Amino acid sequence: MKLKIIDTGNLKLDGGAMFGVVPKSIWSKKYPCEDNNLCNWAMRCLLVDYGDKVVLIDNGMGTKQEEKFFSHYYPNGEGELISSLAKAGYKPEDITDMVLTHLHFDHCGGGVFYNKETEKHELQFPNANYIVSKQQWEWAVNPNNREKASFLKENILPMIPNLVLIEESKELFPGFRAVLFDGHTDGQLIPHIQYNGKTIVFMADLLPSTAHIPLPWVMSYDTRPLLTLKEKEDFLIEAAENEYVLFFEHDLYNECCTVEKGQKGIQLKKGFKLEEIL
Repeated sequence: MKLKIIDTGNLKLDGGAMFGVVPKSIWSKKYPCEDNNLCNWAMRCLLVDYGDKVVLIDNGMGTKQEEKFFSHYYPNGEGELISSLAKAGYKPEDITDMVLTHLHFDHCGGGVFYNKETEKHELQFPNANYIVSKQQWEWAVNPNNREKASFLKENILPMIPNLVLIEESKELFPGFRAVLFDGHTDGQLIPHIQYNGKTIVFMADLLPSTAHIPLPWVMSYDTRPLLTLKEKEDFLIEAAENEYVLFFEHDLYNECCTVEKGQKGIQLKKGFKLEEIL
């Protein structure tokens, strides 16, 4: 098994939305922001190469939206999906399985592109199964008003010919288990990957950054914040006890970390780059 980071660039989001009820005077000491309250967030994806299968976890927000859409999110950074794949030695046709943690635009937008020649949306990974939880799919195609702006039909409906739905936590590939969580959005799929005796957990939006380790630090984007609180608590206890490696999709400053039990609960143990354990 080989693991590769696929950098799809960064986006900026309001710090108040990202840290919920936590005051700016507190969260800004843990995660920096600009004068206009915007914080810069990575869209860091992970490729798992089994030899006979090439699995990509999430794919960023893509480039097909109109300028007005992107103007709300200030895309930046050097990363881009296709060029990052090429740098790692892969083409879109090489991807056999596209695992989507959930269907918010910044996690799945790169999986579909707009073909100007045929004037239609097409799959970026034509040979891949697009794997998502059934709960999330149903939530996304019939969106609630709170999340509607994050579930874009052009990102989602073209997946249907290659769509694979799962209904429960299960092993998808050898040493690759999908565990479902519901606090952020229904059926968020969190990959747990066994690698060289370690469990690497792709955190997606269960834990966007190391700054979100304290239990009350829950995003305003979460549809069920009290459920997130419980899910985070249970997960972090498990992560500390089993020395999980937490891999961050959104933390611009930390690729990975471990956690440990402290006097005030679970706390950051060590932050590091993924390459340090490869």
